[in-house]
Amino acid sequence: MKSNCNTIKPAPQSQKNEKVTLVVVIITLLTMFVEIIAGIISGSMALLSDGIHMGTHAVALFITLAAYIFARKHINNPNYSFGTGKVGVLGGYTNAIILLLAGGAMAVESIERIINPVSILFNQAIIVAVIGLIVNIVSAFILRSGGSEQSHDKHKYSHSHSHDHHQDHNLKAAYLHVITDAMTSVLAIFALLIAKYFGFTWADPIVGILGAIVVAKWAIGLLKQTSSVLLDRGDYSEEIESIRSQIESKSTSVQDLHLWQISENERSLILSLKSTVDKPPEYYHDLVKTIGRYEHITVEVNKIIA
Repeated sequence: MKSNCNTIKPAPQSQKNEKVTLVVVIITLLTMFVEIIAGIISGSMALLSDGIHMGTHAVALFITLAAYIFARKHINNPNYSFGTGKVGVLGGYTNAIILLLAGGAMAVESIERIINPVSILFNQAIIVAVIGLIVNIVSAFILRSGGSEQSHDKHKYSHSHSHDHHQDHNLKAAYLHVITDAMTSVLAIFALLIAKYFGFTWADPIVGILGAIVVAKWAIGLLKQTSSVLLDRGDYSEEIESIRSQIESKSTSVQDLHLWQISENERSLILSLKSTVDKPPEYYHDLVKTIGRYEHITVEVNKIIA
C-alpha cells in the first residue's frame, strides 16, 4: 500500500524575485551602454573599461533571471519529477563560480599592478567608481526587497535547517554580485583618494587583493550551500531518529527512510515500513507531518501476517 503527496507548488516569492531581478538587469544594461558610449566619446579608458565590466555583471544577473523564467515555465512539466525548484539553485551555483572567477581575476590584476605600476587618471576613475557605487546600492536595495518577505518554517526542526531551507540561492547570488561590486567601488574610492592626495599608489592594488579575498569567501560559501542541495546532501540524522522513534514499535519497523531537499523551500520523504498491525499509509503519512515539513511524502506499508 502506498500514499503519495505529489502536488508541485511554485517557490514562495519566486515571481516577485523574478521581477526585481529583471529591473536590476535593465538598470545594469542601461548603465553599461551609457558608460561605454561616454567612454568612446570622451576617450576615457576608465569609463570604457567599467562599461565592459558592467556587461559581465549583466551576464551574471541574466543567468539569475533566466533561471527564474525557466523554472516558472516548466513548473508543471511532468519530466521534472519534483518540479523545477533546483533550477534556481543551479543558477546560484553557476553565479557562485562566476563570482569566484571574478575574485581570482581581481587578485591577479592587483598583483600585476603591484609588480608593474600603471598611471591612474584619478578624477575619471573616482567618478566611475562613484557611478558604480550608486548603481549597485540601488540594485542591492531592489534585490533585497524581493528576498525580504520569504517565509520561515515554524516546525520543530526548522531552526537547524531554516537558513538553507528557506533561502533563495538564485537571488542570493545576484545580491552577492551587486554587493561585491558596491564593496569594490567603496574600496576603490578609498584607495584612489589615498593615492591621489598622499601618493600611495600601492593602496589601489592592495585594496583590490583584500576585496578579492572577501569575494572568494562569499563565493565559496554560496558554492557549499548550493552544491549541498544539488547533491542531495544534508544532515537530517536527528530528524530521522525522531521519525523512527515516533513510528517504530514491537509491531512496526522502519525498513527504508530517505529525506532530502529538492529545492530551497521543499523537502521530500520516502518511508517504507513493515507492520503486523492493520494501519493504512495515511496514518503514517499524517504522523510524519507532525514532526517536520515535507511537501512530497511517499509511504509504503508492507503488511506482515503473524
